[in-house]
Amino acid sequence: PSYFVTKEAPARISSMSKGTKLIVVVRDPVTRAISDYTQTLSKKPDIPTFESLTFKNRTTGLIDTSWSAIQIGIYAKHLENWLLYFPIGQILFVSGERLISDPAGELGRVQDFLGLKRIITDKHFYFNKTKGFPCLKKAEGSSKPHCLGKTKGRTHPDIDQEVVQRLRDFYRPFNMKFYQMTGQDFGWD
Repeated sequence: PSYFVTKEAPARISSMSKGTKLIVVVRDPVTRAISDYTQTLSKKPDIPTFESLTFKNRTTGLIDTSWSAIQIGIYAKHLENWLLYFPIGQILFVSGERLISDPAGELGRVQDFLGLKRIITDKHFYFNKTKGFPCLKKAEGSSKPHCLGKTKGRTHPDIDQEVVQRLRDFYRPFNMKFYQMTGQDFGWD
């Protein structure tokens, strides 16, 4: 996942193969930041609150863009770097939200992008209510279903709604630019 935000990655990948097709899964950057925080919290339970890490100064509402959980969701900035090395037509942006709500539809887009015959359909998935994610009915070569690992689908902490709204306001111009750059409205807001 860090390839997309690593400054050197596009040049390195381009030098290996300029014709590489790239697939990037993106999700609402606010949810993404909370999820990133939740993952860190699971490993380091004594970290400061999400709210305190979000702001350089909470009184003024100045967002701390140096915090990686915030930085990663500024997709337009990262995409600009990739577009120096790859045309937009070689990059497919998959909606993380639609990957959950319509996995077969999103994977259909992936199969089309890669020039593959569509073989993955709705019949390959079921929704696991406990995880909150779709699961494959059975993994290749196995008789049992395959779901995402235990690090996926964690319950997010309750975040102050004013902080969530400030983050939505912060990301909005970056999201709009990202929608223009990709020709895709992901509906985050």
